[in-house]
Amino acid sequence: MHPIRAAAVQAGSVLFNTPATLSRFEDLAADAARQGAHLIVFPEAFVGGYPKGHDFGARVGSRSPEGRDWFRRYADAAIDVPGADADRLAAAAKAANAVVVVGVVERGGGTLYCSALTFGPDGTLLAKRRKLMPTAMERLIWGFGDGSTLKVADTPVGMVGTAICWENFMPLLRASLYAQGMEIHAAPTVDDRETWLPLMRVVALEGRCFVVSACQHLTRADAPDDFHPIQGEAPDTSLIRGGSCVVSPLGEVLAGPVFDRDAVLIAELDPADIARGKYDFDVVGHYARPDVFDLRVNSRAQTSVSVDDVG
Repeated sequence: MHPIRAAAVQAGSVLFNTPATLSRFEDLAADAARQGAHLIVFPEAFVGGYPKGHDFGARVGSRSPEGRDWFRRYADAAIDVPGADADRLAAAAKAANAVVVVGVVERGGGTLYCSALTFGPDGTLLAKRRKLMPTAMERLIWGFGDGSTLKVADTPVGMVGTAICWENFMPLLRASLYAQGMEIHAAPTVDDRETWLPLMRVVALEGRCFVVSACQHLTRADAPDDFHPIQGEAPDTSLIRGGSCVVSPLGEVLAGPVFDRDAVLIAELDPADIARGKYDFDVVGHYARPDVFDLRVNSRAQTSVSVDDVG
């Protein structure tokens, strides 16, 4: 088993400007590739953006016309999967010759979803995850995913699963990924608190898997002039401060966390560490008690309208 070189990319979107964000993505993926990365993880909502500090004109019982227009701009910045923007992501993964996990804001009809795409080194889309449970104000601008995308991807660097931001707090969701043989846990996020690293160490120890978590580093300068976040108006005001990290199956911090700057964190992953970790703890194997606990996962796609074919 050869070591895997993993990269967690800590950078921000160009808010409401997807063409500029895609160019940034291509540059950062190429930078990680030059450093020998076999796996490159980008943050949550990297393409499409995470407009932290904006209220979209919402109050309990009312929405403003200005807020509706901000949402229209946000929807314009989202991408279609499949689509031309997704093709650019795939081409960048192929150029990097790496497995790439990237957070996107995805259009699905009239609804936006916080998704994560996993591409193979040949540019093939191996998995698409839609976030199951948007948090707090996110529920105003993002829809809810379902169990049909809760899949672990079989990639050249191993079995890669993805949990987006606070999905990592959902123990049953984590268990569903462990049960699929996840070896590397990608955690795209915008949670920049000191408490994020302890959670990532818990996930690594619980799943006896590697964790690669990438968080945005976003400043006011990355937003348009008419964007007025509550954090402040100075160009260097931090909207999201990072905290990306890489953790081993026994909870050792291999890289990070890094705050308040852009970074490409690199760590060497030894796949043999997974077996070393599971020697005394396999949460869905010899340490499980299926006679006492069991988890059922609904993996069917959910739709509000189904039409019977009677023709």
